[in-house]
Amino acid sequence: MSSTDTHHDLVDEHIVEEARRIYPKKVDGHFRHIKWGIQFATLAIYYFLPFVRWHRGPDAPSQAVLVDFPHRRFYFFFIEIWPQEVYYLTGLLIIAALTLFLMNAVAGRIWCGYMCPQTVWTDFYMTTERWIEGDARDRIKLDNGPWTLEKIRKKIAKHFVWILIAWWTGGVWVLYFADAPTLVYKLATLQPGVGEAYLWIGILTFTTYVFAGWMREKVCLHACPWPRIQAALTDEYALNVTYRYDRGEPRMSAKAATAARAHGAAAGDCVDCGQCVAVCPTGVDIRKGAQLGCIQCGLCIDACDSVMEKLHRPTRLIGYDTEMNLKRRECGEAPIYKPLRVRTVFYAVLILAIGGFMLVTLATRDDMHVNVLHDRNPLAVRLKDGGVRNGYTLRFSNKKPDVRRFTLSVAGVPGAQTEVVGVPPDAKGQVTIEVGADQTREARVLLSTHGAPAAKGQTPIVFTVTDAETGVATEVKDVFITP
Repeated sequence: MSSTDTHHDLVDEHIVEEARRIYPKKVDGHFRHIKWGIQFATLAIYYFLPFVRWHRGPDAPSQAVLVDFPHRRFYFFFIEIWPQEVYYLTGLLIIAALTLFLMNAVAGRIWCGYMCPQTVWTDFYMTTERWIEGDARDRIKLDNGPWTLEKIRKKIAKHFVWILIAWWTGGVWVLYFADAPTLVYKLATLQPGVGEAYLWIGILTFTTYVFAGWMREKVCLHACPWPRIQAALTDEYALNVTYRYDRGEPRMSAKAATAARAHGAAAGDCVDCGQCVAVCPTGVDIRKGAQLGCIQCGLCIDACDSVMEKLHRPTRLIGYDTEMNLKRRECGEAPIYKPLRVRTVFYAVLILAIGGFMLVTLATRDDMHVNVLHDRNPLAVRLKDGGVRNGYTLRFSNKKPDVRRFTLSVAGVPGAQTEVVGVPPDAKGQVTIEVGADQTREARVLLSTHGAPAAKGQTPIVFTVTDAETGVATEVKDVFITP
């Protein structure tokens, strides 16, 4: 072979597979029904949750789930999270990651196949496309045919519905950050002051329309990092959508298989009908083994089962199985399943431990909080009479929807005088600090001694803050510094 021929061979060889349009075929079955149920539930929660009401008091927001940026609060039904409690959000993110790891260890990319937002909305878009343009064969014929009035009508109708879904998706997202009925009214009546909402609705409408309508499986294949990460988190005991080679090979038509068996030759159950590929939303041929594009949705199982039932052959030629069982069947051994193993138990224990800790802290947390910050420059001031003064900043957090009054006392330095700047003591010498409903307040506190100090260095002190109405007290500790 000449160098020229070799050069042409190298040029003709495709390093990257050419992009192709995928037309998933409609399928019905057990796993399709599961996907319908999850899709309906998740979309219903997303679209209607902002309109669910939850009474919290006369001056508190009544939206069940609300991210209130102006007042720096997150509301989830009876739970109210303050900015300084951001560790709850951290805990939720950790639990979400561990749950994803656990799902992967048990059943591979089951998250991708059933619950990933990209999968849910793409499936929603494909359903509307099938409803308007027909099933796979009709859509292929429509796309390859000339531009007739019927084709233009269907294309306009499809994209109009897609944009409508995308617009409602983006519009609902902004409702989680403001009172939903009020914001809907302002948006519908074109009132001023909601320009930022319009901007985010536009951005989210565009991204939903592009990702779910146009990019589809390309997001899973090229943009999403999870398929590449999950390979390092799985093992041979994880369930994955699997073609059972021991049953299916050698594949041939049903007629050829009957003839081969009549002559004592080997014949597999796979009739090479291609239905498993035709229904796959990412165009994967599962018979080629585990692939990056397989999202484990199980639609190929439904398609294959329907063919096997028509041929009166056992179902689950394609099914959820493990890599270990593939090897065991090749050796004639019985399949085994180990959902409980070190990694799954480890993930489950971590999820329960973190979740339990968060629930306990939520159930036992106080409705008031006090922080103290000692002055840094200077740490202490020497007075004319030889005494010493230390300055502190106390932050009071009132987590109730009512105005509260707190009394302050300081212990640890005998004979020290406490002064709250701007808050005079009452007749009994007590200092009472008023904090508004669901607010925080900072107070400047000066602690002074008179005369020559008895000891130098740091003396532990305790600030005691007591609710004047309920008598509930909380303590914070710091030090009094004598230079």
